[in-house]
Amino acid sequence: MVLIRWISIVLLAVTAGCVTVKPQERAVLADPTMQFEGDPHAAAQLRHALENREGAYGGSSAVGGGCGCN
Repeated sequence: MVLIRWISIVLLAVTAGCVTVKPQERAVLADPTMQFEGDPHAAAQLRHALENREGAYGGSSAVGGGCGCN
């Protein structure tokens, strides 16, 4: 009886963290204000460097190549 109770408590704890997020809720969760950035200027510089290194922009406001001549 104790084993069944222990297993049920463990299963309840494991499945409590599983959540399905609806598409309309994802927009709220993906809001830029939800991201932790200590220094916005440094984060912008890092993002610019990574975008130039990768050669693609991931949905930013500008389109360009990987040459860094934007």
